[in-house]
Amino acid sequence: MNPNNKVAIVTGASSGIGKASAEQLAQAGYTVYGTSRRGAQAGQQAYPMLVLDVTSDASAEAAVSEVIRREGRIDLLVNNAGFGVAPGAAEESSLEQAQAIFDTNFFGLIRMTRAVVPHMRGQRSGRIINIGSVLGFLPMPFGALYAATKHAVEGYSESLDHELRTWGVRVSVIEPAYTRTQFDANMLQPDRPLEEYRQVRASMNRVIEKVMASGDEPSVVGATVLKVAIAAAPSLRYTSGGLAARLRLLRRFAPARLMDAGLRKDLQLDARQAIT
Repeated sequence: MNPNNKVAIVTGASSGIGKASAEQLAQAGYTVYGTSRRGAQAGQQAYPMLVLDVTSDASAEAAVSEVIRREGRIDLLVNNAGFGVAPGAAEESSLEQAQAIFDTNFFGLIRMTRAVVPHMRGQRSGRIINIGSVLGFLPMPFGALYAATKHAVEGYSESLDHELRTWGVRVSVIEPAYTRTQFDANMLQPDRPLEEYRQVRASMNRVIEKVMASGDEPSVVGATVLKVAIAAAPSLRYTSGGLAARLRLLRRFAPARLMDAGLRKDLQLDARQAIT
Protein backbone atom coordinates (compact mmCIF):
# COMPACT_ATOMS: atom_id res chain seq x y z
CA MET A 1 0.00 0.00 0.00
CA ASN A 2 1.89 3.03 -1.32
CA PRO A 3 1.58 5.81 1.30
CA ASN A 4 1.88 8.64 -1.24
CA ASN A 5 -1.40 10.48 -1.72
CA LYS A 6 -3.04 8.33 0.98
CA VAL A 7 -5.11 10.00 3.71
CA ALA A 8 -5.00 8.82 7.33
CA ILE A 9 -6.92 9.67 10.49
CA VAL A 10 -5.24 8.94 13.84
CA THR A 11 -7.35 9.31 16.99
CA GLY A 12 -5.72 10.40 20.24
CA ALA A 13 -2.82 11.91 18.30
CA SER A 14 -1.82 14.72 20.65
CA SER A 15 0.65 12.55 22.59
CA GLY A 16 2.01 9.06 23.15
CA ILE A 17 1.30 6.24 20.71
CA GLY A 18 -1.11 8.32 18.64
CA LYS A 19 1.39 11.13 18.15
CA ALA A 20 4.22 8.71 17.32
CA SER A 21 2.00 6.92 14.81
CA ALA A 22 0.86 10.14 13.14
CA GLU A 23 4.44 11.42 12.87
CA GLN A 24 5.76 8.23 11.29
CA LEU A 25 2.85 8.01 8.86
CA ALA A 26 3.38 11.66 7.84
CA GLN A 27 7.10 11.10 7.34
CA ALA A 28 6.31 8.11 5.11
CA GLY A 29 4.12 10.23 2.84
CA TYR A 30 0.61 9.98 4.26
CA THR A 31 -1.58 13.04 4.55
CA VAL A 32 -2.36 12.73 8.25
CA TYR A 33 -5.17 14.20 10.32
CA GLY A 34 -4.75 13.76 14.04
CA THR A 35 -7.58 14.12 16.51
CA SER A 36 -7.97 14.92 20.17
CA ARG A 37 -10.67 16.32 22.43
CA ARG A 38 -9.01 19.74 22.33
CA GLY A 39 -8.03 19.72 18.67
CA ALA A 40 -5.12 21.83 17.41
CA GLN A 41 -2.40 22.99 19.79
CA ALA A 42 -0.27 25.63 18.09
CA GLY A 43 3.23 24.53 17.14
CA GLN A 44 3.02 21.08 18.68
CA GLN A 45 2.20 18.90 15.66
CA ALA A 46 3.41 18.77 12.08
CA TYR A 47 -0.01 17.60 10.92
CA PRO A 48 -3.52 19.11 11.24
CA MET A 49 -5.41 18.34 14.44
CA LEU A 50 -9.20 18.05 14.50
CA VAL A 51 -11.48 18.21 17.50
CA LEU A 52 -12.96 14.78 18.20
CA ASP A 53 -14.77 13.29 21.15
CA VAL A 54 -15.01 9.59 20.37
CA THR A 55 -17.84 9.20 22.90
CA SER A 56 -20.08 11.32 20.64
CA ASP A 57 -21.71 10.00 17.46
CA ALA A 58 -22.05 13.53 16.11
CA SER A 59 -18.39 14.38 16.81
CA ALA A 60 -17.15 11.23 15.06
CA GLU A 61 -19.30 11.90 12.02
CA ALA A 62 -18.22 15.56 11.92
CA ALA A 63 -14.50 14.75 12.04
CA VAL A 64 -14.76 12.18 9.26
CA SER A 65 -16.93 14.50 7.15
CA GLU A 66 -14.35 17.27 7.52
CA VAL A 67 -11.55 15.03 6.25
CA ILE A 68 -13.72 13.93 3.32
CA ARG A 69 -14.50 17.58 2.57
CA ARG A 70 -10.80 18.47 2.51
CA GLU A 71 -9.35 15.37 0.86
CA GLY A 72 -12.20 13.49 -0.81
CA ARG A 73 -11.14 10.14 0.63
CA ILE A 74 -9.90 8.25 3.71
CA ASP A 75 -7.47 5.38 3.25
CA LEU A 76 -6.42 4.61 6.81
CA LEU A 77 -8.01 4.87 10.24
CA VAL A 78 -5.87 4.31 13.34
CA ASN A 79 -8.12 3.87 16.37
CA ASN A 80 -5.87 4.79 19.27
CA ALA A 81 -7.91 7.00 21.64
CA GLY A 82 -8.46 5.41 25.04
CA PHE A 83 -7.84 5.55 28.77
CA GLY A 84 -7.50 3.19 31.69
CA VAL A 85 -8.53 2.72 35.29
CA ALA A 86 -5.77 2.71 37.90
CA PRO A 87 -5.11 -0.66 39.55
CA GLY A 88 -8.06 -1.78 41.59
CA ALA A 89 -10.34 -4.75 42.04
CA ALA A 90 -13.18 -5.19 39.55
CA GLU A 91 -15.75 -4.60 42.28
CA GLU A 92 -14.15 -1.24 43.17
CA SER A 93 -15.49 0.37 39.97
CA SER A 94 -19.14 1.28 39.67
CA LEU A 95 -21.20 0.23 36.69
CA GLU A 96 -21.13 3.86 35.55
CA GLN A 97 -17.32 3.81 35.52
CA ALA A 98 -17.31 0.53 33.62
CA GLN A 99 -19.65 2.04 31.04
CA ALA A 100 -17.44 5.14 30.74
CA ILE A 101 -14.28 3.20 29.92
CA PHE A 102 -16.12 1.05 27.40
CA ASP A 103 -17.65 4.16 25.84
CA THR A 104 -14.19 5.47 24.95
CA ASN A 105 -12.03 2.38 24.51
CA PHE A 106 -14.52 0.21 22.64
CA PHE A 107 -17.62 2.10 21.55
CA GLY A 108 -15.44 5.05 20.51
CA LEU A 109 -13.59 2.72 18.18
CA ILE A 110 -16.93 1.48 16.81
CA ARG A 111 -18.16 5.04 16.23
CA MET A 112 -15.10 5.92 14.19
CA THR A 113 -15.23 2.67 12.27
CA ARG A 114 -18.89 3.17 11.39
CA ALA A 115 -18.11 6.70 10.21
CA VAL A 116 -15.28 5.73 7.83
CA VAL A 117 -16.40 2.34 6.51
CA PRO A 118 -19.01 3.66 4.03
CA HIS A 119 -16.31 5.79 2.39
CA MET A 120 -13.83 2.91 2.28
CA ARG A 121 -16.43 0.57 0.82
CA GLY A 122 -17.20 3.16 -1.83
CA GLN A 123 -13.49 3.31 -2.71
CA ARG A 124 -13.25 -0.48 -2.49
CA SER A 125 -10.07 0.03 -0.49
CA GLY A 126 -8.98 1.03 2.99
CA ARG A 127 -7.31 -0.07 6.15
CA ILE A 128 -8.33 0.10 9.82
CA ILE A 129 -5.72 -0.38 12.54
CA ASN A 130 -6.96 -0.79 16.09
CA ILE A 131 -4.52 -0.26 18.94
CA GLY A 132 -5.17 -3.16 21.27
CA SER A 133 -2.92 -4.53 24.01
CA VAL A 134 -1.35 -7.73 25.26
CA LEU A 135 -4.18 -7.49 27.79
CA GLY A 136 -6.45 -8.38 24.91
CA PHE A 137 -5.20 -11.95 25.16
CA LEU A 138 -3.86 -12.05 28.72
CA PRO A 139 -5.66 -11.50 32.03
CA MET A 140 -4.76 -8.50 34.16
CA PRO A 141 -5.65 -8.91 37.84
CA PHE A 142 -6.76 -5.56 39.25
CA GLY A 143 -7.21 -4.27 35.72
CA ALA A 144 -10.30 -6.20 34.68
CA LEU A 145 -12.21 -3.37 33.01
CA TYR A 146 -9.34 -2.22 30.81
CA ALA A 147 -8.54 -5.83 29.88
CA ALA A 148 -12.20 -6.39 29.05
CA THR A 149 -12.22 -3.47 26.60
CA LYS A 150 -9.14 -4.83 24.86
CA HIS A 151 -10.60 -8.34 24.66
CA ALA A 152 -13.65 -6.73 23.03
CA VAL A 153 -11.43 -4.94 20.50
CA GLU A 154 -9.86 -8.28 19.54
CA GLY A 155 -13.19 -9.97 18.87
CA TYR A 156 -14.72 -7.01 17.05
CA SER A 157 -11.67 -6.57 14.82
CA GLU A 158 -11.50 -10.23 13.81
CA SER A 159 -15.17 -10.33 12.83
CA LEU A 160 -14.97 -6.96 11.05
CA ASP A 161 -11.97 -8.03 8.99
CA HIS A 162 -13.95 -10.95 7.59
CA GLU A 163 -16.92 -8.70 6.79
CA LEU A 164 -14.94 -5.99 4.98
CA ARG A 165 -12.35 -8.03 3.13
CA THR A 166 -14.67 -8.49 0.15
CA TRP A 167 -14.76 -4.71 -0.26
CA GLY A 168 -10.97 -4.34 -0.25
CA VAL A 169 -10.84 -3.11 3.35
CA ARG A 170 -8.61 -4.84 5.90
CA VAL A 171 -8.61 -4.64 9.70
CA SER A 172 -5.65 -5.31 12.00
CA VAL A 173 -4.99 -5.15 15.74
CA ILE A 174 -1.66 -4.06 17.22
CA GLU A 175 -0.87 -5.49 20.66
CA PRO A 176 1.79 -3.51 22.58
CA ALA A 177 2.94 -4.33 26.07
CA TYR A 178 4.01 -1.57 28.48
CA THR A 179 4.71 1.70 26.69
CA ARG A 180 6.22 4.86 28.18
CA THR A 181 3.44 7.41 27.71
CA GLN A 182 1.30 9.71 29.85
CA PHE A 183 -1.35 6.97 29.80
CA ASP A 184 -0.74 5.97 33.42
CA ALA A 185 -0.91 9.60 34.58
CA ASN A 186 -4.40 9.96 33.08
CA MET A 187 -5.94 6.81 34.52
CA LEU A 188 -9.13 7.05 36.53
CA GLN A 189 -9.01 5.95 40.13
CA PRO A 190 -11.58 3.30 41.08
CA ASP A 191 -14.68 5.17 42.21
CA ARG A 192 -15.81 2.62 44.82
CA PRO A 193 -12.57 1.81 46.74
CA LEU A 194 -12.81 -0.86 49.41
CA GLU A 195 -10.59 -1.20 52.47
CA GLU A 196 -10.18 -4.91 51.77
CA TYR A 197 -8.13 -4.09 48.65
CA ARG A 198 -6.17 -1.10 49.95
CA GLN A 199 -2.87 -2.95 50.42
CA VAL A 200 -2.89 -4.81 47.12
CA ARG A 201 -4.03 -1.67 45.29
CA ALA A 202 -1.04 0.27 46.59
CA SER A 203 1.32 -2.57 45.73
CA MET A 204 -0.06 -2.92 42.19
CA ASN A 205 0.35 0.83 41.68
CA ARG A 206 4.04 0.47 42.48
CA VAL A 207 4.34 -2.44 40.04
CA ILE A 208 2.66 -0.47 37.26
CA GLU A 209 4.90 2.56 37.83
CA LYS A 210 7.99 0.36 37.64
CA VAL A 211 7.05 -1.53 34.47
CA MET A 212 5.86 1.63 32.72
CA ALA A 213 9.22 3.28 33.38
CA SER A 214 11.02 0.40 31.66
CA GLY A 215 8.51 0.04 28.81
CA ASP A 216 8.96 0.68 25.10
CA GLU A 217 9.01 4.15 23.61
CA PRO A 218 5.83 5.13 21.73
CA SER A 219 7.91 5.20 18.53
CA VAL A 220 8.16 1.40 18.72
CA VAL A 221 4.39 1.13 18.38
CA GLY A 222 4.37 3.90 15.78
CA ALA A 223 6.78 1.87 13.66
CA THR A 224 4.47 -1.11 13.90
CA VAL A 225 1.53 1.03 12.81
CA LEU A 226 3.46 2.13 9.72
CA LYS A 227 4.49 -1.46 8.99
CA VAL A 228 0.88 -2.62 9.08
CA ALA A 229 -0.36 0.39 7.10
CA ILE A 230 1.94 -0.28 4.13
CA ALA A 231 1.84 -4.09 4.22
CA ALA A 232 0.70 -5.58 0.91
CA ALA A 233 -1.17 -8.37 2.69
CA PRO A 234 -1.70 -7.38 6.33
CA SER A 235 -2.22 -9.94 9.07
CA LEU A 236 -4.99 -9.65 11.62
CA ARG A 237 -2.72 -9.37 14.69
CA TYR A 238 0.68 -7.84 15.31
CA THR A 239 2.57 -7.62 18.57
CA SER A 240 4.74 -4.54 19.09
CA GLY A 241 8.00 -4.74 21.04
CA GLY A 242 9.99 -7.65 22.41
CA LEU A 243 7.99 -8.22 25.60
CA ALA A 244 4.69 -8.34 23.71
CA ALA A 245 6.12 -10.91 21.29
CA ARG A 246 7.34 -13.11 24.14
CA LEU A 247 4.00 -12.91 25.94
CA ARG A 248 2.14 -13.87 22.76
CA LEU A 249 4.37 -16.93 22.35
CA LEU A 250 3.89 -17.92 25.98
CA ARG A 251 0.15 -17.55 25.71
CA ARG A 252 0.11 -19.71 22.59
CA PHE A 253 2.42 -22.51 23.66
CA ALA A 254 2.71 -22.57 27.47
CA PRO A 255 0.22 -24.71 29.42
CA ALA A 256 -2.60 -22.64 30.90
CA ARG A 257 -1.84 -23.88 34.41
CA LEU A 258 1.79 -22.75 34.07
CA MET A 259 0.76 -19.31 32.80
CA ASP A 260 -1.71 -18.95 35.65
CA ALA A 261 0.84 -19.93 38.30
CA GLY A 262 3.50 -17.66 36.81
CA LEU A 263 1.18 -14.68 36.77
CA ARG A 264 0.15 -15.14 40.39
CA LYS A 265 3.76 -15.62 41.45
CA ASP A 266 4.98 -12.51 39.63
CA LEU A 267 2.25 -10.41 41.22
CA GLN A 268 2.56 -12.17 44.60
CA LEU A 269 -1.20 -12.51 44.71
CA ASP A 270 -1.40 -15.49 47.05
CA ALA A 271 1.14 -13.97 49.45
CA ARG A 272 -0.81 -10.71 49.57
CA GLN A 273 -4.06 -12.51 50.20
CA ALA A 274 -2.45 -14.37 53.09
CA ILE A 275 -1.26 -11.07 54.58
CA THR A 276 -4.66 -9.42 54.31
